Amino acid sequence: MFAALGTGARLRIVRLLLAAHPTGMVVSEIQSELGIPASTLSHHLDKLRQQGLVAVERQGTFLWYRANQDSLQELLDFLYAECCTRTSASRKVQSS
Repeated sequence: MFAALGTGARLRIVRLLLAAHPTGMVVSEIQSELGIPASTLSHHLDKLRQQGLVAVERQGTFLWYRANQDSLQELLDFLYAECCTRTSASRKVQSS
């Protein structure tokens, strides 16, 4: 997941889709907003989808992309799992 978010363009896509959550956006809206060429955007969206960071749904002739809130929450939980544990451990050592 981190590798998928490791490019500026993909990070911008995820942030844009989070801003449009829960509705999501069609590809042409994403392209218009970010100014990414269609073939490049398609590649980035596919990479994000493969990693479970975005979900896609076909509605007629349109592909709607949405941020996968559950996957992104798991990623944040992973990052915060150890938050401040060293700080509290060092306080205990200092007060002993």
